[in-house]
Amino acid sequence: MIRDDIRNIAIIAHVDHGKTTLVDEMLKQSGTFRENQQVAERVMDSNDIERERGITILAKNTAIHYKNTKINIVDTPGHADFGGEVERVLKMVNGVLLLVDAFEGPMPQTRFVLNKALSLGLKVMVVINKMDRPDQRAEAVADEVLDLFIELGADDSQLDCPFIYASAREGIATLDSYDPSQNNMVQLFDAILKYIPAPEGEPEAPAQVLISTIDYNDYVGRIGIGKVERGTIKTGQEITVCNYLDPELKRRMRINTLATFDGLKRVSAQSVSFGDIVAISGIENINIGDTICAADAPEPLPFVKITEPTVAMTFSVNDSPFAGKEGKYLTSRHLRARLYRELQTDVSLRVEDTDSADAFRVSGRGELHLSVLIENMRRQGYELQVSKPEVLFKTIDGVKCEPMEKVFIDVPEAYMGTVIERLGSRKGELISMHALSDVTMRLEFSIPSRGLFGYRSAFLTDTRGEGVMNTVFDCYAPYKGDIPSRSNGSLIAFETGEACAYGIFQSQDRGRMFVVPAQPVYMGMIVGECSRAEDIEVNVCKKKHLTNSRSAGTDEALRLVPPIRMSLEQALDYISEDELAEITPTSIRIRKKILDSTLRYRAARNAKS
Repeated sequence: MIRDDIRNIAIIAHVDHGKTTLVDEMLKQSGTFRENQQVAERVMDSNDIERERGITILAKNTAIHYKNTKINIVDTPGHADFGGEVERVLKMVNGVLLLVDAFEGPMPQTRFVLNKALSLGLKVMVVINKMDRPDQRAEAVADEVLDLFIELGADDSQLDCPFIYASAREGIATLDSYDPSQNNMVQLFDAILKYIPAPEGEPEAPAQVLISTIDYNDYVGRIGIGKVERGTIKTGQEITVCNYLDPELKRRMRINTLATFDGLKRVSAQSVSFGDIVAISGIENINIGDTICAADAPEPLPFVKITEPTVAMTFSVNDSPFAGKEGKYLTSRHLRARLYRELQTDVSLRVEDTDSADAFRVSGRGELHLSVLIENMRRQGYELQVSKPEVLFKTIDGVKCEPMEKVFIDVPEAYMGTVIERLGSRKGELISMHALSDVTMRLEFSIPSRGLFGYRSAFLTDTRGEGVMNTVFDCYAPYKGDIPSRSNGSLIAFETGEACAYGIFQSQDRGRMFVVPAQPVYMGMIVGECSRAEDIEVNVCKKKHLTNSRSAGTDEALRLVPPIRMSLEQALDYISEDELAEITPTSIRIRKKILDSTLRYRAARNAKS
């Protein structure tokens, strides 16, 4: 049986190609909002961090109505670090809209998400977006997309896909060629109804729902979100929870409430049938990958294999002299509970206990993946310390292998030499180079993941902020050898106290400072970057002592160089192996692992011997 009144689609694309903006416009033009309703830009990015950074981190569900058909839409992230979100939500849909920037063309994440969609046999519609760009090259981009389809092994039915030309910002989408006079997205909606298959299933068969996403509510607890693959489910129905990877799991439970999606709201439902995307509450400890089945027919559905993590960090309890002054959750019990709770909603994350009860090893898809977790924790009141990110090595056929990244860089031609030289010193290999426009070049590199640690800030400096860099995991390859680490040492606070203008003035000749007057510092805290390749202790708390022959007014005013204020990502990039980043709700500090200078020198001497 076919349910022609429903379509389930996901919006997939590389970062910043316009997914969330397109969903915004689809919601507006389908009549989801009142004419006089005030709607925020990128309304689907409801998370504070998403709004601040302008990126999508979590996949989200919404639904619109068009011509008596309900179109369930899943907005997905574009960053490779959140690829796990994309991989699992594709199990909920029957087709995808692949967005491609009309100037940039297919990018690393375009290849990744398209490959996943094709491997699941999903119908693909291509949307060439940002057609209002003056530098758009739509015809060339369309050819590049078709080449990508062929390269990824698409079959004839997948190659026979419609091309939509759109400007999500202007609210225009037309079939086959861009027509600004249309001034709406009617042709996009019609194409979805025509080309995206309707769900198929048996309403009388035993029920099956594969849980692809987990939400949480303080009132009802964990909420499982997934597509009803077959049968019908009702409120109050007794069901069995099972898991394809855990044959022993068979729990009898009862459904409390059901809800479907309508616009930005969830609407309570008494029953749902195959093809519906539904939110189910009342099932204790429900997890991503679980299957909710009819009570007498426990038949679990296979779940997509999630790509393994490539980067790890150590999260530990904050033990600095300032511990407990700014945060609410401080102990190892708090930290452990929060990290293991994250595992319930993030399938790409791994958390392991270590030999120390105060430290946990956390592995993720990349620095951005882990930094967003840290940022969420600090906003929730946690204090913690984190170590320098490190890549996860593997032994393949007796050979030590490391994760490799494909790096795509769009840069003005004037800065191309600097970029090639920098990445070459980090074991990067230039694979291809071609002109995107008269002034912009596209460079493609293969480089070890560890070669990119700490490079983003240098890249922005080298290209005067005009370069664009995108990365995606490629494969594991034999170890490429040592990569030069940070060449500058650190300026370390000599004593605990309050930094003052005189002490900073006396220290700033040694390097670039990180602190300002009246800022509390402690012994062993890093207060600046040394201009030489060695660590130096400085006393930023030193005050100018007055004597009978010298008063405050006799000296010239002190001229302080503006300090470097580091973001979380910059701090994680900056720290070396013997340093930690101290994260609290209000501060980000960098410190030595061993605060006492005598013990630190002794440990360094023992390490050399």
